[in-house]
Amino acid sequence: MKTDYRIADKSLAPEGRRRIDWAWQYMPVLRLASEKWSVAKPLAGHTIAACLHLEAKTACLLKVLKELGAEVATAGSNPLSTQDPVCAALAEEGIHVFSRRGMSAEEYDENLGLALDWNPDIIIDDGGDLVAMLAEKRRDLIPAILGGCEETTTGIKRLRAMEKEKLLPFPMLAVNDAKSKHLFDNRYGTGQSVWDAILRTTNLVVAGKNVVVCGYGWCGKGVAKRAMGLGAKVTVVEADPHCALEALMDGCEIMDMEQASSAGDVFITVTGDIKVIRREHFVKMKDGAILCNAGHFDVEVYLPDLKALSVEKKDTRTNIETYVMPNGNRLHLLGEGRLVNLAAGDGHPVEIMDMSFAMQLLSAIYIAEHKLETALYNVPEELDKTIAELKLESLGLRLEILTDEQKRYLADWRE
Repeated sequence: MKTDYRIADKSLAPEGRRRIDWAWQYMPVLRLASEKWSVAKPLAGHTIAACLHLEAKTACLLKVLKELGAEVATAGSNPLSTQDPVCAALAEEGIHVFSRRGMSAEEYDENLGLALDWNPDIIIDDGGDLVAMLAEKRRDLIPAILGGCEETTTGIKRLRAMEKEKLLPFPMLAVNDAKSKHLFDNRYGTGQSVWDAILRTTNLVVAGKNVVVCGYGWCGKGVAKRAMGLGAKVTVVEADPHCALEALMDGCEIMDMEQASSAGDVFITVTGDIKVIRREHFVKMKDGAILCNAGHFDVEVYLPDLKALSVEKKDTRTNIETYVMPNGNRLHLLGEGRLVNLAAGDGHPVEIMDMSFAMQLLSAIYIAEHKLETALYNVPEELDKTIAELKLESLGLRLEILTDEQKRYLADWRE
């Protein structure tokens, strides 16, 4: 039996609508895309199950999916990123939403299952949990699924591993790898939103501090660049030699985690890996060190070690847990070690998610209109280019148009 919704409090809907209305006015790309397909309704007859961070910007995407004809069921992709007023507003709009802030791990899985009970034929995922549940527990639904799209680095990593093991259950588009996504969302979105969350949560100065950024992919680059702009000294911990060299030439110090653990004032993990900061690092940290994670799962700052080492735990401020070490040093963990920009903030800036969610929308339409073989695909170049062009159009900016002579020159090997 299908459940319409499971949320914290439907009476919160008016506040949710206010948040959604604010975001919508700064999402011109999604608006333009919505207007383009408002008559054709290319998603009519399709059911979409989404696992996403349920906040105001995401709500704009979900509402457009419904407006273009889809039945939409969604579960929150992180217990602390769900905004209860937004969920209430979505439920009022007829979207089947299953989430609440602070839900348990068991409830999280139940909510994924409730979204899948709507028998989707298109999947929109954030971190790969929905696809993993289908592959492991709900294989009966797989034959009806046309495909899906995944928007995170962590999720793509998981999908690649599934494909390598020949366990990928249906076609997936790697939205994260599109230029219109990772060049902007991962770098500028993560960079700004991580520091928004840290600053509002701690109310501490950044200038003069030593910030340790673990991981120098697109997200790590954004975090490091913003830290430098705020006056911090930045140390990068990397396992990849090319990324380490790039960080060095961008003006960062390079250390391994053992060295960095005693030098840092603020630690930010953004690697997608497990146990990045663990027992042997916690014991070397300064009194007052701040720990936070900007990777998708809460496994990078390894909490079992932190809890086992500490002699006391205190809730010192909203979204800050302080762990007291045997030597008296206090280590401050932000947002329970979950995605700090969403657990302790509002996530990426609206205009950044406008591009990412427009890419999710176009990808869903592409899946609905094309029969794909099971594989992990890049987003078609024409869709990727369309998003960038729509963004420039919304800003009133013009591209240079190459002449026929210039096009011929670029296409020819002769001088």
